[in-house]
Amino acid sequence: MNRQNTVFKRIARRLLGTVTRVHTSGSVMALTFDDGPHPEYTPQLLEILDRHGAHATFFMVGQRAEKYPDVMAEVARRGHAIGNHSWNHPSFPLLTGAQRRQQIRQCASVLANTGARLFRPPFGHQDTASRLDAWLLGYDVIAWSVLADDWLNHSPEQVFDRLSERIRPGSIILLHDALFCAESRTHLDRTATLEAVDRLLTAYSSYEFVTVPELLQRGRPVRQWWQRQGEAEWLDRQKSWEGGSEY
Repeated sequence: MNRQNTVFKRIARRLLGTVTRVHTSGSVMALTFDDGPHPEYTPQLLEILDRHGAHATFFMVGQRAEKYPDVMAEVARRGHAIGNHSWNHPSFPLLTGAQRRQQIRQCASVLANTGARLFRPPFGHQDTASRLDAWLLGYDVIAWSVLADDWLNHSPEQVFDRLSERIRPGSIILLHDALFCAESRTHLDRTATLEAVDRLLTAYSSYEFVTVPELLQRGRPVRQWWQRQGEAEWLDRQKSWEGGSEY
């Protein structure tokens, strides 16, 4: 019975586990950027990536991709991967199954041929039911192994230091080229993140920065049971800035 349970858990993790990193001995890792595209910051980020010969994965919010199709198209044209980050960034465990699937489908309809079958849950919030919905729609769920809390008012030095303390071969790094939700308007400025990315790519020039689809081919994906839900009080403080003057 114990052996059967072990086999079942392995199969379930392979089917429904969430990718957090890749086990590899190669000097390779993946930068990922959530909540865009942004008409100002995403193009600046693309220039930084080009300058360093790096590629990244952009998990885009459908509502914003629909608003800025030219920026989305430029991301794809430059060889970066684009993943699904829902239509308008709700916490998925708080939705019904039908609402979650509609969020993914509506975003996918905007991403169209530019989008990979990769999904990142808004806020990283996920329960078993929402993970199953992504699986039913044919999506692999990608989380992260490294983050720098760049949605807060950190300096470029703070963001860089947080990243450099944690990265290793096979890391999946979470950053933001835009913020769809934030507690304060002051958090929307992405300048610190852009400067930190430039520093990171300079400091780790011996590493190859690739898209998530490519990283998954360069080693063994590490899949974990990813169960996270936000506190109601914290979620209540998050405001959607879509349609604000910054965009």
